Amino acid sequence: MKKQKRTIAIVCGGDSSEHDVSLRSAQGIYSFIDKDLYHVYIVEIGSNMDWQAHLNDGTTAKIDRNDFSFMENGKLVQPDFAYITIHGTPGENGILQGYFELIHLPYSTSGVLVEAMTFDKFILNQYLRSFGVSVADSLLIRKGYEQLVSDEEVEKRIGMPCFVKPAADGSSFGVTKVNNVDQLPPAVRKAMLESNEVMVEAYLKGTEITCGCYKTKKKSVVLPITEVVTNNEFFDYDAKYNGQVEEITPARLSEETAQRVHEITSHIYDILHCNGIIRIDYIITRGLGKDGEEVDKINMLEVNTTPGMTATSFIPQQVKAAGLDMKDVLTDIIENKFN
Repeated sequence: MKKQKRTIAIVCGGDSSEHDVSLRSAQGIYSFIDKDLYHVYIVEIGSNMDWQAHLNDGTTAKIDRNDFSFMENGKLVQPDFAYITIHGTPGENGILQGYFELIHLPYSTSGVLVEAMTFDKFILNQYLRSFGVSVADSLLIRKGYEQLVSDEEVEKRIGMPCFVKPAADGSSFGVTKVNNVDQLPPAVRKAMLESNEVMVEAYLKGTEITCGCYKTKKKSVVLPITEVVTNNEFFDYDAKYNGQVEEITPARLSEETAQRVHEITSHIYDILHCNGIIRIDYIITRGLGKDGEEVDKINMLEVNTTPGMTATSFIPQQVKAAGLDMKDVLTDIIENKFN
């Protein structure tokens, strides 16, 4: 008997500044998914609760939010699985995951708590620090309570230069590298346009890298590391999505350091109880080891639970470098929810 195809909804859009980036990731995922195994639709979640399925004839159909179904040619289409590729709210902070839990629809990302925690960079840093993961020193400024953290305290505790960034956001929207204390107030105001909480983080000078990972019931895959080289002040939006960066896969690291990055990536995946593909960003600095010798220090910057899947994104590059096929990787992730 021929196996019935599952229906996959690639869920994209959202109501943050990353809406358009998410649409580009959805197109990437659509191109990768095995159409011989699955019926695939792109579902765009817009602002004002406007949810639309993009149909094969170029039209759209309204999503019934009671069960995430929609109509096509007079027939009811009920997705079997949601592949979430929203960067930002509501798909990267646990809200959409909670909705899918309520209607019992399997989805691709980590669960509600993991998504909420990884979306808030400050909380994530404090949590992972308790497990011995090295992170940059940081402090939090909350909207309405800015006076509780003085510019002098930032300069004394965090130092200059430093980064000011939304505590809950991605794609480097609202991020500023601050070189002197006079630049702090406008940088905080800029970050607060994206989030009510702002993280001020110590600047670490070193080599920026990123490493993807996914696990299923049957396998654990840590992907080759990518080194990120940009002439921009930091790895900003233009570097991420407009090609203003050199990406070297595998990264130019010693075998020992690369192995440690792989181990830390796998460890963080397990600590957080992640699901699906994640990508962790690090910066490698030089410091003194236990015996006083100079060694590579691996500092975690960010955990991306819905990493970009555009033509210029890291995960497809790393999958290719590993000798794997994106089609097979996505099939692994989807089928893991049913096996």
